[in-house]
Amino acid sequence: MIPGDNLQAVIRLKNRALATSGNYRKFYVENDTKYSHTIDPRTGYPARSSLLSATILADDCATADGIATACMVIGKDKTIEFLDRHPEFEGFLIYSDEAGNFKTWASETLKSYISE
Repeated sequence: MIPGDNLQAVIRLKNRALATSGNYRKFYVENDTKYSHTIDPRTGYPARSSLLSATILADDCATADGIATACMVIGKDKTIEFLDRHPEFEGFLIYSDEAGNFKTWASETLKSYISE
């Protein structure tokens, strides 16, 4: 089974754009360390976090895509803080916990639009 093959949620949209960025398919492993394809511009190295996927809703797709990619760089906790401060965006995150289990998080305004 390929990680990310299973459908995690269905999000109903109306007059919104959605983009997802993730590292669950595009990565490589070297010496037992997983490296994402997303580069952290602060370091020039692959971003490393427990965040596997960030889905962002915005008014246009280019903005949603940029924010989703930035979320993959800043990680789960900072993404949640960012979304709490920016109600113009909504988000659905997939991450791994300390035991390696898949978990999800959704912004409050998005929850009513999700079918899991």
